[in-house]
Amino acid sequence: MGRAFEFRKARKMKRWSAMSKAFTRIGKDIVMAVKEGGPDPDTNSRLRAVIQNGKAVNMPKDNIERAIKRASDKSQGDYKQVLFEGYAPHGIAVLVETATDNNTRTVANVRSFFNKCNGSLGTSGSVVFMFDHSCNFRINAEGLDVEDIELEFIDFGAEEVFADEDGILIYAPFESFGAIQAALEDRNIEILSSGFERIPQVTKPLTEEQVADVEKLLEKLEEDDDVQNVYHTMQE
Repeated sequence: MGRAFEFRKARKMKRWSAMSKAFTRIGKDIVMAVKEGGPDPDTNSRLRAVIQNGKAVNMPKDNIERAIKRASDKSQGDYKQVLFEGYAPHGIAVLVETATDNNTRTVANVRSFFNKCNGSLGTSGSVVFMFDHSCNFRINAEGLDVEDIELEFIDFGAEEVFADEDGILIYAPFESFGAIQAALEDRNIEILSSGFERIPQVTKPLTEEQVADVEKLLEKLEEDDDVQNVYHTMQE
C-alpha cells in the first residue's frame, strides 16, 4: 500500500470533529454544485457526489433538500473557492482550502491565524507544488474484489485501490474524477462518498513540542467557518 493509504490512515482520526461543522461544509458544497450545474442530481454529477457525501456523514435528507432549495434561490449568494498557502512554525508547509462569500474577511482571518501562531502566509504557488492533488472514491465492497477493481479502473486513472473496514477506496489524480465517477455509475457500483485531497509528497518529523506549535495554527484554521480543508507536511 502506498502514500494515499498512509495519508488516509493518518488523517482518519482528524476528521471534522463537530457534526454541525460537517453539515455547514456540505451545505456550501451543495450551493456551489447547484450554482454550477443546476438543482437536479440526475443531470448534475457534482451535486450527486455532494449528496453522497452528505449521506456519508449522516446529514438528514431534509437538510440536504433544504440546502438544494436555498441554493436554487436567485437571492442566494455563491461561494468562491480560494486556496491559501503558507508556512507553520518549524518549516511545515500548509495549504488551506476555503469557500467564502466574503474574500476580504477570509483573507484577514487566515492571515491573522498565521501571524498569531508564528507562521507566515505565502504567495500563490509557494507551497502547492509540494502536494499531489488527488481524488478519491469510497465504494460499497459487497460482492467486489479489490484486485478486480484495481485492474479494471487503472484504465480510468486509478493509482491506488485498497480496502478498509468501511469499503473499498480508489485514489487517482484530480483530473480522473469525472471518468471514474462515470465508470462506477455505469457499472451500478454504489459510491458511498467521494472527494478531493492534497497528499504531501514529503513529510517532516517534529518533536512533541514542535508538533504542539503547529497544531495551534491548524486548530485555529480548522475552526474557521470559511475553511473547508487544511493540509500540511508535518509527519503524523
